[in-house]
Amino acid sequence: MSRSSSRTSLALAGTATALAVLTACGGSGSDSAAPGSDGKPVSITFWGWAKGSKEVVDAFNASHKNIKVVYEEIPSGNAGGYAKISNAVKAGNAPDLVSIEYPQLPEYVSQGALQDIGQYFTEDIRKKLLPQAVELTTLGGKNWAVPFDASPQAFYYRKDLFEKYGVEVPTTWDEFRKAAEKIKKADKKARIGTFFPDDPTTFQAMAWQAGAQWFKAEGDTWKVDTTDAATNKVADYWQGLLDDDLIRANASFSPEWTNSLKNGGTVGYLGAAWGAGVLKGTLPEQSGKWAVAPMPSWDGKPASGMLGGSTFAVTKTSKKAKAAVEFATWMSTTEDGIKARIESGTSSAFPAAAELRPVAKNAFDADFYGGEDIYQVFEDAAASIGPDWTWGPTTGTTNTTIKDQFGKVAAGGTTITDAVKAGHDATVAELKKRGLKVEDAG
Repeated sequence: MSRSSSRTSLALAGTATALAVLTACGGSGSDSAAPGSDGKPVSITFWGWAKGSKEVVDAFNASHKNIKVVYEEIPSGNAGGYAKISNAVKAGNAPDLVSIEYPQLPEYVSQGALQDIGQYFTEDIRKKLLPQAVELTTLGGKNWAVPFDASPQAFYYRKDLFEKYGVEVPTTWDEFRKAAEKIKKADKKARIGTFFPDDPTTFQAMAWQAGAQWFKAEGDTWKVDTTDAATNKVADYWQGLLDDDLIRANASFSPEWTNSLKNGGTVGYLGAAWGAGVLKGTLPEQSGKWAVAPMPSWDGKPASGMLGGSTFAVTKTSKKAKAAVEFATWMSTTEDGIKARIESGTSSAFPAAAELRPVAKNAFDADFYGGEDIYQVFEDAAASIGPDWTWGPTTGTTNTTIKDQFGKVAAGGTTITDAVKAGHDATVAELKKRGLKVEDAG
């Protein structure tokens, strides 16, 4: 574990009293009698939505005799999946294993919905994984999930149209704006990218990249600061792009966004490593026209946040934690697990496990990107992920509020800065409502 990981874990350990559930409500995962694959057949249930999951389950079941995985596809997290998981936990009929993205994990831990898997998620496993990913799944000194992928940021762009318009690929945000101006001038209907009013996580990744720290645990207190200088810089920058009509404002992955990509009205996409598979699956007719570049940064030096990314967590009611972690570890750290997902043809993945990235690279057909070594771009970006970002225990409240306000931003009814401030105020209020100590730095 990295030095910053140890620092964050120690800081979060100090919030055990405030969160309480990190040690009280959350399962301890200490039941040594929990059935696993010790020569005795066991069946576990798994809920997820990521593309390729069914193929992964099928491959696991075909190669393992003592553990059978029963898979149920649920809606993506924010489209109803998280609500389904929460309701199942409350009703006492949750599956053994669930997919949870990094931003949502602390909230599930704070609600006591998960159990500590530390005795099964050993140091031998953790050291195989990207330190920043392990850091994000370690709360209160305990391990709450097995990281699957990392999601460093990347800039996808129409190489053919950039060349046509004489635009250089930007390496800084200043260059990005100039490129946006040049593209609009060359084709009044074309824009370099999109502001997603329905997706605050994209903005949060930008703030992360800029060095913001929205949540920080100090002793038994949560310090909340979503209105720091780094965040305000990012907010002002994107507000300027919107005000000057240099980018689009479409809901992420909506028909409007897709059609704009198809007709050349949008020639770039600021996304994450998993976006490689999204574009490939969405725009097969544009194979060979797209390329991937590092995310622009403020000073031109490599820097990245994380946009999404998934983990596998064991619910508090599961009596089969050992088997569930064994399956999760197989998905995350074995060659067969990664190949099964990517070779399904529906997914790309940048594994948190470093030794599996060459496997993922070889399994992903990069012809769509002209044969470019896109995994090297992701590798460099992953190494530059800021180590000091911490997600808070009220992500649902934070993101719902910002999403609602971002809708007004797109309509010209408010500003990004005011939208983020509204998210800040709602977050502080929710933390206090839950009885947690809060230092409001906003």
